Amino acid sequence: MIFAPTELTPAEERLRRDVREFLAAELPPDFRPGLGLGGRHDPEFSRKLAAHGWVGMAIPTEYGGGGATPVERFVVVEELLAAGAPILAHWVAERQTAPTLLAFGTQEQREWFLPRIAAGECWFSLGMSEPDAGSDLASVRTAATKVDGGWLVNGTKIWTSAAHLNHFFVVLCRTSPAEDRHHGLSQLIVDLHAPGLKVSPIHYLDGGHHFNEVVFDDVFVPDDRVLGEVGAGWHQVTSELAYERSGPDRYLSVFGLLKAFVTEFGESFDDAQRAAVGRASAKLWTIRQLSLAVARSLERGAAPAVEAALVKDIGTLYEQEVVEVLRHVAGQEIDPGGARMFERLLAEAVQTAPAFTLRGGTTEVLRSIAAKGLTGARR
Repeated sequence: MIFAPTELTPAEERLRRDVREFLAAELPPDFRPGLGLGGRHDPEFSRKLAAHGWVGMAIPTEYGGGGATPVERFVVVEELLAAGAPILAHWVAERQTAPTLLAFGTQEQREWFLPRIAAGECWFSLGMSEPDAGSDLASVRTAATKVDGGWLVNGTKIWTSAAHLNHFFVVLCRTSPAEDRHHGLSQLIVDLHAPGLKVSPIHYLDGGHHFNEVVFDDVFVPDDRVLGEVGAGWHQVTSELAYERSGPDRYLSVFGLLKAFVTEFGESFDDAQRAAVGRASAKLWTIRQLSLAVARSLERGAAPAVEAALVKDIGTLYEQEVVEVLRHVAGQEIDPGGARMFERLLAEAVQTAPAFTLRGGTTEVLRSIAAKGLTGARR
């Protein structure tokens, strides 16, 4: 295990201060923070962030990125999430698509997509989940059939975040039959405005719109939009998931809620409330140190897949725990239209918290990854 104690360097601390100054200048006093990845889709904010070099930080400079270290990116992302900044426009492209293109994309794909991602101008969604499949990613039924010059795609993807707003998504689909479900899968880069593609909203209980169902009806994808090797989709997509498992987004989704509770009620806390906040803060700092240790190990060239799975498991369970504990000790009715920021954020958190342990791999899947890795290491 690589969970070694680590601290930020003076240069990394200066970067943190720079990001905080930027956020103080850009976010209005009455700004309502997003809960982690629930931040608004704000292209203008993403472009301003990119102008400072804080989008596509891990993209090499030759493709327009910052060429930054994993820890430098960790610092920036931590500050953005802690502030509840509106990061949804660039988030998936920056965190997940760009590393996947660097690992598996063609030179032409890198030269076209990566500079646009680093500029905050090209936005991606994820095309993995399907109806009735639950967390069984290998049960893909969306199929791509080879035709002259490309592929025709038919099927359905679900829970596709911001598909109604973004430009592209990387779709996992079946390109050939196979006895082993993990074979015969490929990834295609699909234009979300392509003919034959329909995006339908999946509304939250409060009427909010973040998720979508995407239906393909003979959607044509040219050969030059195949990502990686045909038939290697399972290996590629599992590698891609590793990019989203150990970062600050796995423990900071409810930081805005915790902060609002302390800000609005801290001076009159009773013993139970004080103890609840103390426990939540101590756990937050512990998980943060684990996540930082993974980032530092990535900086040194390690591949901490097991550690990343453990951080995601611990972090998302913590986020759900905080929502329930604060709901209990606050002793308030759930009111999306409440006068206080805490009331509104609590109502939002209660609705969205069940998804925390699903996105990026269910708790059961993550514990299976960790168990296999740990027992394999012992053997």
